[in-house]
Amino acid sequence: MWDLVKKLLFYFGVVLIVFLSVFPFYYAVLTSFKTGTSLFQVSYLPSLSTSTWENYVGVLTNGSFPRNLLNSLIVASITVGVSLMIGVTAAFALARVRFRGRGLVLMTILGISMFPQIAVLAGLFELVRAFNAINTVPALVFSYLIFILPFTVWVLTTFMRDLPVEMEEAAIIDGASPWIIIRRVFLPLMWPALVTTGLLAFIAAWNEFLFALTFTTDNTHRTVPVAIGLLSGASEHEIPWGPIMAASVIVTVPLIVLVLIFQRKIISGLTAGGVKG
Repeated sequence: MWDLVKKLLFYFGVVLIVFLSVFPFYYAVLTSFKTGTSLFQVSYLPSLSTSTWENYVGVLTNGSFPRNLLNSLIVASITVGVSLMIGVTAAFALARVRFRGRGLVLMTILGISMFPQIAVLAGLFELVRAFNAINTVPALVFSYLIFILPFTVWVLTTFMRDLPVEMEEAAIIDGASPWIIIRRVFLPLMWPALVTTGLLAFIAAWNEFLFALTFTTDNTHRTVPVAIGLLSGASEHEIPWGPIMAASVIVTVPLIVLVLIFQRKIISGLTAGGVKG
């Protein structure tokens, strides 16, 4: 009897978590197909009589939203590529090379990742302005790396520590240099961790708002989160909920597609670090 109760409680918890996670996105999708007064009519099921593609057509054809999508894709992709390249080499040094202060370096990296973005915003703005980098991709990439790179280095270091030492020793005996060991020995084994870390870093860069709002001043250079945040209606007090929901769905769908494509690698990356090779 007690086993049945525990099983029912477990499934109830699973259903509750799925509901709380999926329902906001589901309701956003429903709202994105509504216009006019139907936006304020509460309904939890789709209706053909009130559904329209007007919001999606308006978002994709009016203004600079497609350009904002491209900006986000470029900035997020470059940020992930740079963070993984630096993260792999840093993880090799922190996980495989013995030197004094290695633990302190790791704790410093972890501590930096805990700083709120607003704490470094003023100094970072002065730095970006000094280099005349406002409204440029390098400014956004550099600022994103501040909070993405520590996370990348920490996760990859943890994963690399669990890789078999014997493979590295065999490569050293064969005369392999550290770069060859990283490229030909560790990288093939780290694909699940790289995919998982890269995807999480991509999501963080794709959704970043504060730095993008601060370092971009016109619609041509803004990223998607800022563009959505600055959507406005015909008057000061009118909020275009339909277009905002449509834009939010358009921004969220690529992330869902990426997760579905790489879900096997993500699961392997999240679980492989806990098992010794």
